[in-house]
Amino acid sequence: MEAPADPRARRLFGGSARALGDLAAGPFRADRDRIVSSPFFARLNGVTQVISPGGSGLLVHNRLTHSLKVAQVARAIAERLTADPAHRDLLEKLGGCDPDVVEAAALAHDLGHPPFGHLGERVLDRLARQRLGLPDGFEGNAQSYRIVTSTEIRGAATTGLDLTAAVRAAMLKYPWTRLDHPDPHPRHLDPAPRGAAGPPDDPESGSVKFGAYRTEVDDLRQAREPFAGRIPDWQQTPEASVMDTADDIAYAIHDVEDFYRVGVLQQGTVAAELMAWQRESGHLRSITASALDTAGRRPGAAIERLRRQLHRKDGWIADDDAFAAAVEHVREELVEGLLALPFDGSIEAEQYVARFSARWSTRFVDAITVTPEPHVRSGYVLLGKAQWHEVQVLKFVHHRFVLARPDLALHQRGQARLLDTLVEALWEWLLDPEEESRLPRRLHDLVELAEAELHPRTPDRIGRARGRAIVDFVAQLTDGQAVAMLDALSGRSGALWTDAFVL
Repeated sequence: MEAPADPRARRLFGGSARALGDLAAGPFRADRDRIVSSPFFARLNGVTQVISPGGSGLLVHNRLTHSLKVAQVARAIAERLTADPAHRDLLEKLGGCDPDVVEAAALAHDLGHPPFGHLGERVLDRLARQRLGLPDGFEGNAQSYRIVTSTEIRGAATTGLDLTAAVRAAMLKYPWTRLDHPDPHPRHLDPAPRGAAGPPDDPESGSVKFGAYRTEVDDLRQAREPFAGRIPDWQQTPEASVMDTADDIAYAIHDVEDFYRVGVLQQGTVAAELMAWQRESGHLRSITASALDTAGRRPGAAIERLRRQLHRKDGWIADDDAFAAAVEHVREELVEGLLALPFDGSIEAEQYVARFSARWSTRFVDAITVTPEPHVRSGYVLLGKAQWHEVQVLKFVHHRFVLARPDLALHQRGQARLLDTLVEALWEWLLDPEEESRLPRRLHDLVELAEAELHPRTPDRIGRARGRAIVDFVAQLTDGQAVAMLDALSGRSGALWTDAFVL
C-alpha cells in the first residue's frame, strides 16, 4: 500500500503491518479508532471533570463524556468551516482542517489528566518539581502528548499510539515545552500567548501551560514540520485551534448543566450577581481597583473584576458593549430560563436541559470564524466577539458559584493530601532495595522507559527516572484507583485484590 500523500499523515514510527492496514479507512479515521480503543480513553470514565460523580450523588460529566462532547463540537465546527469556500481556501493555505483530525485530537486531548481533575494537575506539578526534582513538572496537556507518543504501548514494534503528524499537532493547544522550545520561547513575547507566561510569583519556572515535556520535543518538532513556514512555531495549527475552541464551548455549557442538575447553581444567587452589576455598572466601573477588592462578596463586584480582567489580558477583543450584552443574554437564558425551575430528574427537566445545551451549542458553532492574522493570544479559528464574551460570562458563573464554594474546597483539600501521601509512599517503595522485585509491573516498566529517555550524563538520572515514572503511574489512575491504592499502601484496606493495580 502506498504511503498517504498528505505529509501530515506521516507517522513518527512508520507503523506496524496492522497500522498500515488501518489506513485503508483513512489515516485520520484510523487514529480516532486507536484513541477510543486505548485503555487510557476508557479510564477517563473514572476521572473527575470538575466535581466528583461519587461526591455529587448524581450523574455528572466525567473526563470521558466531556471528551466525547468536545469531539462532537469540534467536528461540527470543522465541517461547517470546510463547507464554506472562503474559510476552506484560507484553511488550506494554513495547513488544512480535516474533520477526522479535529475529532481525533478532541478525543485524545484529556488522556493525560490525572485523578481529581485540575486539582490533581496542580498537586502533581508541585510534587514533580519540588519533591521529585523534575524541571518539567507535570502538565495535563503534555501528559496527554506523552501518552500517545511514549507510554502507551501498541504492539512490540511501536511506542505510543503511532498517530499521524496532523493529529499529534492538533493535540498541541500549547505547542511549546515548559522552558526552552521553540527558541525564543513564547513566554518572552509581549504579550505572551495564552498559557505561555510563567506564574506571577515564579516567572522563571517556565510556562504555566505547555504541550510537551522535553523528552517528547523531537516528536513535537516532527508533528509540526508540515506547518513550517505557514504558521509561527508558537501558534496552534488551525485544527488545534478548532479543538481548543470546542473545548472552551463544551466546558462553558456542559459544566453549567452539571451544576444545575446537582442543585449547586441557585437562581437567586446568580441573579443577584448579574442584576446587581447591570444596575450599578456605572458606579462599579468608576471605583478604584482597591475599592473593588474591599467590596468582597458584594453582588456585582466579582463580575466587574471579570470585566477588568478581560480588558487587562485580552484587550484585543474585550469590549464593554459586548460584555454588557453577554451578561444580559446569560441572565435571560440561565437565570430566567434554565434556573427558573429546580431540576427534579423528570423527563421534562432533562428535555429542558437538552434544549438549553442545543441552543448554546448551535449559537457558538455558527459564530466561528477564521482569521489570516490572529492576535498573539488567539488562534486562526475563533468565536465571534459577542459569543466570546458569552463564554467568559458562563465560565465566570461556575467559577464564582461552584469552584469558590467552601464545601468543594474541603473535599479537594482531602484529595490533594491523598495525592501527596500516595506519591511519597510510592517513592519510598521505589527506594526499598528489598522490594524491587515486587513493584507493580507497570511502575517498573515506566522506570525503565523514563531511564532510557534520559541522556546518560543527566544529573541524578536514576532519581529523575524514578520521579517521572511515579508521576506517569499516578497520572494514569482513576479517582477510585488512587483512593484504593493509598488505602492498600496505608494498611486501611482489608481487601487483598483491588483495582489499584490495573494499569
